[in-house]
Amino acid sequence: MIENNINRLEEIGKILEKGTTLDESLKLYEEGCKLAKATLKELEKAKGKIIMIKKDFNVKEEENG
Repeated sequence: MIENNINRLEEIGKILEKGTTLDESLKLYEEGCKLAKATLKELEKAKGKIIMIKKDFNVKEEENG
């Protein structure tokens, strides 16, 4: 999902760089903001998982150490 969002954001950027109508630009901007928000949410979830894994690893390392 993250990869798809990033790919679409790149597409939107290219379209906006080439130029388009104001209405289309606004629609693309809105879509881009939604995609960016969803992507950041997914990245925060992944970050949380990494933190949990690291904590678990450190506990196990201390128990074995």
